[in-house]
Amino acid sequence: MVLPLDLLEVSINRDISLLLKDGRILNGKLVGYDQHMNLVLDDAREEKEGEEKRLGRVVVRGSNIISIALV
Repeated sequence: MVLPLDLLEVSINRDISLLLKDGRILNGKLVGYDQHMNLVLDDAREEKEGEEKRLGRVVVRGSNIISIALV
């Protein structure tokens, strides 16, 4: 069984996709995280209703994340 923090550790500097509680999808390179699963993404892009918006560097609160996928 893979623990979530172990998965994040091996995902540093890799592209990931996040599904958020409000239905948005964020894609970007994982550059950091903490024990609460707050994530820092570089070159983040938001997908919502078929449109893409560039966000740059973002911090995503762990409690807003539904799922994390490697891209």
